[in-house]
Amino acid sequence: MDNDPSKAFEAKSYSYLVAQGKEPVLGGKLREKAVWVDESTCIGCRYCANVASNTFLIEPTHGRSRAIRQDGDNTELIQEAIDTCPVDCIHWVQFEDLDQLRSRLEQLNFQSLGMLPRPAKRSSSKEK
Repeated sequence: MDNDPSKAFEAKSYSYLVAQGKEPVLGGKLREKAVWVDESTCIGCRYCANVASNTFLIEPTHGRSRAIRQDGDNTELIQEAIDTCPVDCIHWVQFEDLDQLRSRLEQLNFQSLGMLPRPAKRSSSKEK
């Protein structure tokens, strides 16, 4: 048996195996739609991030939910997270619409939700 590590550099590359971003995850079926959070109506309840934590994240600046990965969780878990949303701000949309939705969202001026300023550290009143 030949254990020459330089053989790895001689291996042919397979261009058809290059990731395109539309492959099934772990043998799953290609998803036809993308998940989108309308941050303008999100109240920052964090339910979706608790249910599907690989897909949703609470954005730290404004305290609203955001879909950070389209392939983070399976479709059923994402749908469960959508169903838990009390203000119905999470939707299935076409992948082609994501860029337009993001640009429209960037034009809005959000106010922070529940992100209180950190209090200054207290100094000790005891004298030495």
